[in-house]
Amino acid sequence: MRLKKGYFLVALVCLLCVGSVYAQKKGRPGRSVYTKSERRDRNPVRMPKSKAKILCPIFENNRYPYQGIGLKLGDPFAITYKFYVNEHFAIALDFGKASSGLYSRHFREMFGQYIETDTLSAEASIDYLTHEVKADWVAEMKFLWHFDAKGITPGLRFYVGVGPEVKSTTLEYQYFYNNDQNTGANNLGQFTRKRNTFGPQFTIGIEYSYFQIPISAFMEMELFNDVYLDPGRRRFEGGAGLRYIF
Repeated sequence: MRLKKGYFLVALVCLLCVGSVYAQKKGRPGRSVYTKSERRDRNPVRMPKSKAKILCPIFENNRYPYQGIGLKLGDPFAITYKFYVNEHFAIALDFGKASSGLYSRHFREMFGQYIETDTLSAEASIDYLTHEVKADWVAEMKFLWHFDAKGITPGLRFYVGVGPEVKSTTLEYQYFYNNDQNTGANNLGQFTRKRNTFGPQFTIGIEYSYFQIPISAFMEMELFNDVYLDPGRRRFEGGAGLRYIF
């Protein structure tokens, strides 16, 4: 009989322990049985509309026109302004400095066109030494058509465009000249030339605007066609940059 009472007491203690553990897991009456992370998943945080707008793409169809201003790195390195007329059309203006080092070979080849050799004697000779770019400014205007690419990722757009480009370059050349081949004596000379040219420019690029601040990032490639100074000459330009949208 005592043995049975002992078994009964042991079973009762085990039952009470199991009940206590279950009660702790379940929690007090009126309290959630889920952990903090589980409650957060079941009840997502509701953010204010003002904050929600920041986390969405900047451009809204019913709020055009927009404006953007920023910097472009590349050729040229420029201040860039963009006026977004509507969802599909914009006008961009860039003004800055060309990457002169990319055109060093072309500037050297131009030396023969700038030097005046008709006044030299038959024994005289002129040899190119070096050149220095004193100024190299570029101004661009582009009319751009945008195509929505949110199917790839939210806030992404492609665009193509066309517009005029004007470029002004000031070059200083240095050279050796020798009026008497018998003496072999070289003299140092220099002259300055200014190159002004213009032509149409064709553009293709992408723009991304899904940020937590009102900016857009862009990357573009341009093909410039010279129609004034070096007719028929083409060169690739372009770069990447950021604009603040307002």
